[in-house]
Amino acid sequence: MANLEILVSELPTLIQNLKLTIGDSNQIMEQIILINNAQEQLRNIKKLIAQELKFGNIKNSAIATLPRIGAVASLFIPSMGLVDPAIAGKFGLSKTQISLTELQSKIDVWIEWGYFLQAIATDILSDLQLVNQLNSDINHLSLSAHFQGITESLNINFDFSNSKILQGQIYKIRNSQKELLELQEKLNYIFYTIKNSHKLLNILLGVSAFYGKSGFALEWLDDDHELIISSQEKFQELTDILNDCDYFQEQIAALIIQGDTLREQAEQALKKIEQESSKEPIISQDVEIVPKFSTQKIVRSALFIASSLLILGFGGWKVREQKISLSLTQEQSAIAKFKSAQKLGLEAASLVQKPPHPLKVWQQAQNKWHQAIILLDSIPNETSVSDRAKKKLAYYQINYKSISQRVLVEKKALANLESAQ
Repeated sequence: MANLEILVSELPTLIQNLKLTIGDSNQIMEQIILINNAQEQLRNIKKLIAQELKFGNIKNSAIATLPRIGAVASLFIPSMGLVDPAIAGKFGLSKTQISLTELQSKIDVWIEWGYFLQAIATDILSDLQLVNQLNSDINHLSLSAHFQGITESLNINFDFSNSKILQGQIYKIRNSQKELLELQEKLNYIFYTIKNSHKLLNILLGVSAFYGKSGFALEWLDDDHELIISSQEKFQELTDILNDCDYFQEQIAALIIQGDTLREQAEQALKKIEQESSKEPIISQDVEIVPKFSTQKIVRSALFIASSLLILGFGGWKVREQKISLSLTQEQSAIAKFKSAQKLGLEAASLVQKPPHPLKVWQQAQNKWHQAIILLDSIPNETSVSDRAKKKLAYYQINYKSISQRVLVEKKALANLESAQ
């Protein structure tokens, strides 16, 4: 019994090793060894439990096994003091005492999880292309860190009196906007890869691109058998990563607009400096004396010509003003539609998380996707958000089609239930 209690006291450390950190492929073999060792010790505990139950020395009794929540959590997440709710089920820390029979069942689950991780590790190491991509991703910033860096680079205090500094700031803004567009493409790749892939290894490629240098680990499966992933002590399901992608898309769109505004301000200021510096100094000239009657005629003629030009110019300016006003209104309307569509999309995605749901919830989400699609489809091509709207429209249509099928299934199930009743 003493040996069993000693081994059981080491359970938190054993269970901690039952995860697979994916980043540098060279470390995967080391983790397979750790997982094997943890499984071997779990099997030893299971044998001792079987012996105890066989002899019947502590039948129907309970032994103190896992330490209290705070103590166990300090081994994994000292800064929080508690085990993250996302993986609380993995450790089974809901009580401080557990029967031997219950412990046996938990050990079986932990051992099976270890086999699952080993199978994934083996599949990764046998795919050279996948290994190369993982090793490449670990050399790049995580999507969150990259976005934060661009945000900080656009926090610019302009020096409107120095043309050289302004030119450098304009160049910096253009580079930041280029990075934002590249980040948008990466986001689209991550979103489609995670959402549409049917193979776990392909999904892991999308997750790897999302976390980059931060790396990530496969921690556990939730109640709906969705993969729980950790990175830098943050636990997320795959659905959470998709929601993050939507959030970053919105933020990037706002930053692109902010960059346009900043660049326009800097370019106007630079143009003003160049105009002022190009003005020639005024040179005094002899004044020619003109007869009085000639001056009066010239003045009247000049006033007539000036007034005619002013009338013509004013008319042309009014037309241009109307065009500019119309263009600005169209642009503002397009941006507003795009933001509204994104909001509806997020609301729809939030509604259908963690199914099952009643038919009414599925229909509400379906309606929100439909409204979002109508808004995106009405955005004109010549606006600044047109390209982003088209990309967003493509996968909103996929979501709408998928959820429409789910609504049909739920309707049929409800009809069958009513018929049975």
